[in-house]
Amino acid sequence: MLRGKDVMMIHDLKRQGLSILAIARRTGHDPKTVRKYLNNGLEPPVYGPRPPRSSVLDPYKDYIQGKLEAFPELSAARLFREVRALGYEGGLTTVKVFGRSVRPSPPPVFERRFETPPGRQAQVDFAYFETRFTSEPEQVRVVWLFSMVLGHSRALFARFAFRQTLDGVVRCHMAAFDAFGGVPGEVLYDRMKTAVIGEDKDGRTVFNNTLLDLAGHYGFVPKACKPYRAKTKGKVERPYRYVRQDFFLGRTFRDLDVRFAGGVEPHMNRQLAEWLETVANARVHGTTNQVVGEALAEERPVPSSLPIIPFCSVLKLERRITKDGMVSVDGNLYSVPDGTRKRAVEVHVLADRRRIFEGAALIAEHPVLAGRKQRSLLPGHRHGPKAEQARITHSVGGPDDAVWQRPLSVYDAAARALAGRTVP
Repeated sequence: MLRGKDVMMIHDLKRQGLSILAIARRTGHDPKTVRKYLNNGLEPPVYGPRPPRSSVLDPYKDYIQGKLEAFPELSAARLFREVRALGYEGGLTTVKVFGRSVRPSPPPVFERRFETPPGRQAQVDFAYFETRFTSEPEQVRVVWLFSMVLGHSRALFARFAFRQTLDGVVRCHMAAFDAFGGVPGEVLYDRMKTAVIGEDKDGRTVFNNTLLDLAGHYGFVPKACKPYRAKTKGKVERPYRYVRQDFFLGRTFRDLDVRFAGGVEPHMNRQLAEWLETVANARVHGTTNQVVGEALAEERPVPSSLPIIPFCSVLKLERRITKDGMVSVDGNLYSVPDGTRKRAVEVHVLADRRRIFEGAALIAEHPVLAGRKQRSLLPGHRHGPKAEQARITHSVGGPDDAVWQRPLSVYDAAARALAGRTVP
């Protein structure tokens, strides 16, 4: 069968006066083919339906169709075994192809929107982001976005973190409840490891003990999604695309939190907090058709009030002191004072600070460092000549952070020593 442009060429050459043999030589087609298309004119050829081809499955098609009409979810492997028992000698693929053509389509099921009354539920999840901070432009950083959404008002709280640690999750919960001005009746979690440990022998969800302590302190009930049921927590998953497109893309960030002194560029979480207040929670939500902040004001009196006593759950760890008097916790280093006699100390991990004990005595209390490979050296922990060589890479606290500086006499003495002269 010739293509349309070839047929047009044959007719055009005929109009120019060429014979059939000349057209055949010019186009490379058989003279009989040229004559056929000249006789048919420019009307496209009409082809009738091909006769159906016989198949080894033909004697069993009625059986398969009847089975699928009665049981639409019956598998092709099951049908294959049954027709084999009836004498079918073909393969499984033939049964699959025919089954797809006759299997009844399930009726469309529309999704049911799940709405909760004010104060009933919040949903929590994490999302993955990558960025380059202007303070470390050569390094790609992975950050995780913690989000909590109130089910009724769609009020959103979010905060970036370097890792999904348990104490970080606790701090984010406390900040979210403070931002919402109350506590929902229940909090729905994806099956993240910081919340859900697994299931017991009866199939009941087992939550992390610290999370249960947090829930008991604030008065909410933790609940977990069923496995592979992402739509159960769609209210907290849908905003991730919104956060990425409306906030994250096209911005630059100096760092995650206040990790570096100086600079006029706001850090990542400060920018996020401003965006939540002025954009995300000030917009008209597309589903509720209400301003999120106004809906939150209606929902706020319903959840239980915040507890007066702050949450203070403690995770106890045993750590050894390094040669330079530091203790490693979650990839960061915290100082102990000079004169600490024991090499092994006990670290109490709280939501917002780290306490270090020598025996029963509290010897140091540090604020939590963000990220990894940071050092916190408290004032007064180093004395004597070693104190002049101590250097703080970073301590949380913003403008009050201090950097140890060597006096100029140290450099003068070093220069004299290198020159072979006696240091007075």
